[in-house]
Formats: sequence, C-alpha cells, structure tokens
Amino acid sequence: MAKLNLMAAALLTAAVPLVAGCAPAGSGEPGAAALTPKQAERLDKQLAGKVPGAPIRCLPNYHSNDTIRVSDSILLYRSGGNLVYRNDLKGSCPGLARDSDIMVVRQFGSSTCSGDFFHLVDRSSGIRGPTCVFGDFVPYRKPAGDKG
Repeated sequence: MAKLNLMAAALLTAAVPLVAGCAPAGSGEPGAAALTPKQAERLDKQLAGKVPGAPIRCLPNYHSNDTIRVSDSILLYRSGGNLVYRNDLKGSCPGLARDSDIMVVRQFGSSTCSGDFFHLVDRSSGIRGPTCVFGDFVPYRKPAGDKG
C-alpha cells in the first residue's frame, strides 16, 4: 500500500508543472489570454480613468463608431471620449490583433450581440479566415464629475 501511495505521489509531482504551464499569464481575469506589453499598454490607455459598468448583451450600431483591436480576444468600441465598450470574445480569434484583415460581422437587426459571429477576410487575397464569437459588452465610463 505504501509503495502504491509513493508511486501516485511521484506521478502527481511530475504532472503539476505540466498543468501549471497551461495557465494563461498576464491579465488576472479568468480565461483572459496573456497580453503583450504593447497590447496591455493600448488597453490601459483606452480604459484609463474609466470604471466598468454592468455588462450588456447587445451594442446598438450607433454606439460603435470606432473599433480598436487590442488582442486576438479583446475588442474595444469607442463611443466618444468618455465611453468605451470592452468585448472579451468567446475564445480567441487568431489574427485579429494584426489589424490587417477585414472584420465581416454577421448581424441580425441594428445591434451586435453576444453570441453573434464575425469572421476575418484577408485584405489581399480575399480568403476567409477564422470565425469568431462576440462576448458581452462591458461599458467603461469616466466617473461623473471627472473632466479629465
């Protein structure tokens, strides 16, 4: 019995570093992929001085006049200087951060919603890339009375 416990402990000790190596680094948010320093700086710059609000499921098109690709899993929609919507995609969208492919959004109605699909299309060849899925939209606003 002691020999069996010793063998189980040895297997567990060998497996722990392998499992720990799968955890994402960087952002402390659950499921968030690691950001490069440049991506983290871009995200911090866009959200600086703003506080997150309650997530919303759909973003009306008139609220999304400026799309910022932060990483392969984070999009920002700027709606003026005081309001930015953050969208953490449901999974990664390989190539999104390159910002060279065209985003083609499959939309039903006048809003983009969590669970809606979009795909990337290569600007040069027209070849369709990965299909990606929007998550909830989290509004980040400057606090009331903040002029900065």
